[in-house]
Amino acid sequence: MSKISLRQLKHSYLSNPSRDEDWALKSMDIEWSDGGAYALLGPSGCGKTTLLNIISGLLVPSSGRILFDDEDVTDTPPEQRNIAQVFQFPVVYDTMTVYDNLAFPLRNRGIADSDIGPRVSEIAHMLDLENTLQSKAAGLTADAKQKISLGRGLIRSDVNAILFDEPLTVIDPHLKWVLRSKLKEIHRRVGSTMIYVTHDQTEAMTFADQVVVMHEGTVVQIGTPIDLFEKPHHTFVGHFIGSPGMNVLPCNFVNGGPRFAGHPIETAGTARPAAGYSRLEFGVRPEFVSFCADGIPVEIEKVKDAGRYRIVDTRNGDVRIQLLVPEGASVASGSAHIQFDPAHTQIYADGWIVSEPAP
Repeated sequence: MSKISLRQLKHSYLSNPSRDEDWALKSMDIEWSDGGAYALLGPSGCGKTTLLNIISGLLVPSSGRILFDDEDVTDTPPEQRNIAQVFQFPVVYDTMTVYDNLAFPLRNRGIADSDIGPRVSEIAHMLDLENTLQSKAAGLTADAKQKISLGRGLIRSDVNAILFDEPLTVIDPHLKWVLRSKLKEIHRRVGSTMIYVTHDQTEAMTFADQVVVMHEGTVVQIGTPIDLFEKPHHTFVGHFIGSPGMNVLPCNFVNGGPRFAGHPIETAGTARPAAGYSRLEFGVRPEFVSFCADGIPVEIEKVKDAGRYRIVDTRNGDVRIQLLVPEGASVASGSAHIQFDPAHTQIYADGWIVSEPAP
């Protein structure tokens, strides 16, 4: 297990990148502690798999350095990095039994059979594969094959890190929920450094202690699931995390304070945006918008039942605003007024949160 550090890392698939959009990964500095559980989260094409492949050594970055426990491994080939990697689609040997598939990484390193058996049994028990250990992998479902692939990634206890590249994509939805919880449990038991790539916020939030949110090759925020929900550093994070996502509404500054539709807006701080921005907005999650007797006027357009609560779509002029109403609470029809919780309302300039001024 290792601490993993990325220093001024950048990558382009072009030989002579000249524009910002030529870079698959824009400059980033990240440090992952030894034994942590991390997720790379973002939409398809944002650079998650590129970054994972650079960490594993399948790609060499265009610039920057990768360090394992402060040792530079940027030019070290994959087989010398001591990494286990689990891919999106199962990689198994169909002609082997489940037992032999799980044992293969250990046999490949000359581990004695007397030590392999207990380890295979332990991993098989973790993944509920005990009843299929003597079955040929060829006859198993895609779900079972991916569990074998997960097991092969977990079987070695001497790796620097275990990398997961969207490993639950082909898994049945119910089993996906079970395996997410199982991976978290396994991480607590084995204590390996794990990095998990996904576009699914639920997978990331369930598995990781720290989530790296990526967008168009840029790391826009690193934080705990609570950090990302409570205080998104970028409007993309607000949109991407949460269901429904954060309301991002236009505003302007008048007499030193933000205003929306002519109404003053109270926010979590007193920071003002620096000059030179082209777009000013404020963000507030639907959970922190409520109806009130005298506030911002809106027209109620739609009410959707979401189980424990209802999602209410309202509109002020051309701007849509969503709020959540607990199950059983009344919702007016037609015109209403809403308010925003100041403790959960943030200002954004050109997409980035306006931070508090330095003390």
